[in-house]
Amino acid sequence: MSADPQPDGEGDTIIETPGRRRLWPFRRPFILPSQRATADNIVAAPTPLKPIDLTDDAEVSQVLDLAVRVGEVVLAAGTSVGDTSAQVRFIASTYGLDKCDIDVTFDAIRIWADRGLSLPPASDMRVVKNRSLDFTRLAAVDRLTRRIRSQAVPVDQAHAALDEIVSLRHPYPRWMSTAGWSLLAAAIAVLLGGGVVLAVISFATTALIDVVNRALHQLGLPIFFQHVVGGILAAAPAIALAAVSDDWRAEAALIVAAGITVLLSGLQLVGSVQDAITGAPITAAARMLELVMMTGGIVAGIGLALRVSVLLDIPVPEIAASAGRDTGYLAVTLLAGAVAAIAFALACYAERRALLAAGLSGGAGTMAYLLAQDIGFGPVISSGIAATLIGMAGGLMARRALTPPLVVAVAGITPLLPGLKVYRGLYALLEDETLLGFSQLLGAFGVGCALASGVVLGEWFDRLLSRRGAPRDFDPTYSSDR
Repeated sequence: MSADPQPDGEGDTIIETPGRRRLWPFRRPFILPSQRATADNIVAAPTPLKPIDLTDDAEVSQVLDLAVRVGEVVLAAGTSVGDTSAQVRFIASTYGLDKCDIDVTFDAIRIWADRGLSLPPASDMRVVKNRSLDFTRLAAVDRLTRRIRSQAVPVDQAHAALDEIVSLRHPYPRWMSTAGWSLLAAAIAVLLGGGVVLAVISFATTALIDVVNRALHQLGLPIFFQHVVGGILAAAPAIALAAVSDDWRAEAALIVAAGITVLLSGLQLVGSVQDAITGAPITAAARMLELVMMTGGIVAGIGLALRVSVLLDIPVPEIAASAGRDTGYLAVTLLAGAVAAIAFALACYAERRALLAAGLSGGAGTMAYLLAQDIGFGPVISSGIAATLIGMAGGLMARRALTPPLVVAVAGITPLLPGLKVYRGLYALLEDETLLGFSQLLGAFGVGCALASGVVLGEWFDRLLSRRGAPRDFDPTYSSDR
């Protein structure tokens, strides 16, 4: 019996095989022409919806377990507390548990379901042990959630589909993820004004950082020290290049700035600021503390490498005053921004159909940033304006690419991360220019917050416009990134 792909009515391909019914959508080579956007498929619950028997403890436990497991996947991928809670509540209410209290923290999800006065409440809990940017799994869970609502999927079938999503390997081999991080560093080096040689060195350096940190992770080294090692490895080639020739001293610093950007890009900046803005201060503080600690590891590693360079009388790579994003070579700059966003999405295992949306987001964000600077705005406001555009356009492009907006938004702001400001601050501190150094580091923090808050504001505008243009059967309690 051959396996024939069949559309399931929601835009995904269901593959029938003799022993199993697979809902995993990644193996098909194209998108069916009849597919509609995620937000366009959001409708109210089908009528009649068959709720579970609230007196059956086993059924209730199955639903609660399904809800918190879905929440675990989206929270581990960097989704905010509000969106994670909405998705958990959405799953529970679909099966009839519409009176639930949900508590989402930095690394745990708890749910309590009220079954009426005659029955005791039911509860479940899930601890998020491993957090990673796995955009493929995030998109698959998003599609599964929509399928549960639109087709009233039985609980056991939903569990089987979720098991397959969680257990399957990444759609790309590991070396492609390493190549994605390396390509990101090369694109950032070009974006900041570097040439081909610096791009090649940045590519090789980042590949080494990724391989070494992966080995250290398998040995159980805490991630803070992995970032310290990453900072040392990012600075070492630049120091060596500056020692070879004074002519390369200014441009070599771009290698360090590109390495900083790559190391910062994997941190959950958007989620931490979004939690702070949307009323989840405890989780926001925990995420922000982790972000500060990891950034501190990067700074410590680079600072240690530069201090050793001074002790050995090796010239420290000096950042050029003219370095940075500019409109001198606009086409090259925009292309570098788009490639950087695509490379980041690839490194985080985004689906192939999401790569184009990520590239458009990165290019558009870079263009908005340059235009805002040409008008006369500073880097913080320019970053906020660009991120707002990325959040708005990213939501639309993400729906057209059938992938959560978080994927496009995080990839889009990656080319704008303040790696250059971080290095300028470190260099100033090394030269005993304390005020300038702390000013640059504070400016880098401001740019990061502006990027994250701009994405949140842009997504709010996108949801507002989506609600106004929604049909009557639109369910406002659920959006494509929830």
